[in-house]
Amino acid sequence: MKTSRLAALLGATLLSGFAALAGAADKPKELNIGISTYLSGSASVFGVPARDAAEILIQDINANGGIDGVKLVPSYIDEGGGGEKLLSEYRRLAEGGTRVMLSAISSGHCNIVAPVAEDLKVLNVLWDCGTEKALEGKKYKYVVRTQANATTEMVAQVLYLMKVKPDFKTIAIVNQDYAWGRDSRDIFLAALKKFKPDVKVVAEMFPKFGAADFSTEISRLQALRPDVIVSTSWGGDLDNFVRQASQRNLFKNSTFVLSLAESSLERLGNALPEGVYVGARGDHYFLHPETKDDPQHQAFVKKFHDKTGAYPIYSVYHMVQAIQGLKAGYEKAIKDNGGAWPSPEQVAAAMHDVTFKGYGREVQMHRADGQGLEAQLFGVTKKSDKYPFKVLADITIVPAELVTPGVSDTSMEWIEKSLTPDVLKSDQIKVYSN
Repeated sequence: MKTSRLAALLGATLLSGFAALAGAADKPKELNIGISTYLSGSASVFGVPARDAAEILIQDINANGGIDGVKLVPSYIDEGGGGEKLLSEYRRLAEGGTRVMLSAISSGHCNIVAPVAEDLKVLNVLWDCGTEKALEGKKYKYVVRTQANATTEMVAQVLYLMKVKPDFKTIAIVNQDYAWGRDSRDIFLAALKKFKPDVKVVAEMFPKFGAADFSTEISRLQALRPDVIVSTSWGGDLDNFVRQASQRNLFKNSTFVLSLAESSLERLGNALPEGVYVGARGDHYFLHPETKDDPQHQAFVKKFHDKTGAYPIYSVYHMVQAIQGLKAGYEKAIKDNGGAWPSPEQVAAAMHDVTFKGYGREVQMHRADGQGLEAQLFGVTKKSDKYPFKVLADITIVPAELVTPGVSDTSMEWIEKSLTPDVLKSDQIKVYSN
């Protein structure tokens, strides 16, 4: 009896040892990650800083042992070449053994990449794109998003506008003519009409993505003189629009609401006047009132400034969240897998149930659709004695829980059935006056 028990014990021990060896053998020396971002074209003012952030963070992670001893090795794809070239490079990396991707910036690109990632069984983190259509109503196993979508961002923008300037009567919209510009317009107006059903939309203009000349749009806006001009444009397009509008004194006639202009503050300098309402596509800001004094945030801002000569913008913070979210997903999957190195499918499953932090508030991903919940930060531009560009004053932060539909809701259904003016009374909306 003792002999048989000893044999069974030895057998179990050997099996356990073999299993551990097998798990260790499966662990790669390196984790290859494909990252798509704009490295050329007008959007590179937004995409290149994100790449720089990835290099900084990956270097730091690798210097501290990587993920469970595995170092991260990035490969970059330029989204500036268009969707067809992006997919070609994406497939090339996947066929070469890269099973983890951070893609993409463009909402149009995310819409085409997501189903391809699912077909290829590649873990894909939608790291920056805003379109709610990428995940809404889908049942992806391999695709997740580590920041908010257009619905959260636009509904929060409406709440902010209603708090700071509730008495306007007319509004005009100038958005880029592609998925993000169209989707954000639809959501913004649907939400706005729940608060101001009598608002008059005097113009909806959609200049071509990458446009350099906005004289036609500016002339029309000068004639219409709307109370509020909203633009969800970004990158070089937004910079050009603001500079040309400033040169023609358009800011004197209307109040501007620039949903993504946090990323343009430093580049625009004096071309952007005071009194412009600005969004940050999340609670991203190098002077974030809740984290600006955090030692880790300060250290990152310094590293980024030393490397680039500029301060971090929201694309930088979105890249940080994507990498930190991926790291959290791997760590959870390794734990759930008994310490063994996980498959991309296991990491994707883990990333549907993680909480992690970049340099703002925590991002929560505890949803079947893989959609992250991210707070939204807004402010109004003012002059600064410390910086040669406008900074944000009277910052408002809206928690994601107030402005994000549930998993089973479509954005428009949720806005129509669940969004009410009572949300403006919530004590969860924080204002930091300065």
